[in-house]
Amino acid sequence: MRWLITGGGGMLAADVLDRAALSGEPVLALGRSELDLTDKRAVRDFVSAYRPRVVINCAGWTAVDDAETHEDEALAINGHAVGWLAETCSRTGARLLHVSTDYVFDGTARLPYREDAPTAPVNAYGRTKLAGEQAALEHGHYVVRTAWLYGSAGRNFVTTMIRLAAERETVEVVDDQRGQPTWTADLADYLVRLAQSDLPPDVYHGTSAGETSWWGLAKEIFTLLGLDSERVRPVTSSSFPRPARRPANSVLAHTRGEPIRHWRQALQAAWPVLMRGRQCSVV
Repeated sequence: MRWLITGGGGMLAADVLDRAALSGEPVLALGRSELDLTDKRAVRDFVSAYRPRVVINCAGWTAVDDAETHEDEALAINGHAVGWLAETCSRTGARLLHVSTDYVFDGTARLPYREDAPTAPVNAYGRTKLAGEQAALEHGHYVVRTAWLYGSAGRNFVTTMIRLAAERETVEVVDDQRGQPTWTADLADYLVRLAQSDLPPDVYHGTSAGETSWWGLAKEIFTLLGLDSERVRPVTSSSFPRPARRPANSVLAHTRGEPIRHWRQALQAAWPVLMRGRQCSVV
C-alpha cells in the first residue's frame, strides 16, 4: 500500500511519516515546494501518476490570526485545494484522510462537541477549514478533527512554555479556554490506524482524552520541569486580545473510532522526546 503525506514540512507530517514508515510500505511526504496543493493541475497530475492508496492531508494554512485579513489565501489551501485532492483521490481509488480542527465550532457548548454537532465557526480560519471538511466529505473521504497539537518537530505551546520557564519568574496563561492537548505522535498513530481500518468514511475526532485549560496545561509543564507550578498565573482571554476570536470550548467528544489516551499520560510519554537535546536552564 503506497502512502502520500502532504504538508511534509509540518510538525504533524513528520510523525505521520515515521508511523507510516513502520508498515514497511512505500511512503512519500511532500512539502509545498514539492507539491503545491493550490495548483489544481499539479495535484491531479501527481496523484494520478504516483497512485497512492492512502493520502493523509496534513497541509494547511495554520496562521489563525493572519487568516482574518488573508481569508482568500487561507481558503485556497484549506478549502479549494482539499476539494481538488479529494476529487482526484476518488477518481484514482485512494483513501483520503483530511486533518481538520475544533475551530469549526463556535465554542459556546457546555458539553464536548460530538462528531455530528452543528458547525458554526467564529473566525476566518474556522470557515476555511470547514470548507475543506465539506469538500472531503462530498467526495466520500475521511475528516479527522484535532486540536491543541504539540510535538518535537515545530514550535507549539508546550515548547514555548518550556522556553518561558527559563526566561521569566512568572507566566500569565489563559484559563477560560478549554481543550485537549494532543501529542502529534499519538495523532499520527490514530491516523495510520484509521487509514488501515474498516471504518467507513465520516467525521472522526482525533484528540487526547480528558480536558484542561491552557493554564492547566502550563502548570503541568512546570511540574514536569520540576518547578513551582504556582509561577503560572491564570488570566482571561481579554488579557491577550487577538485578531481572531478563539472558541472557549474546544473539547471534542469521541463517539466514533478508538479514543486516544489521556492528555496527561501522553504529555508524560512525550516529555523525553520534547526535552531531547534541549538546553533548559530554568529560573
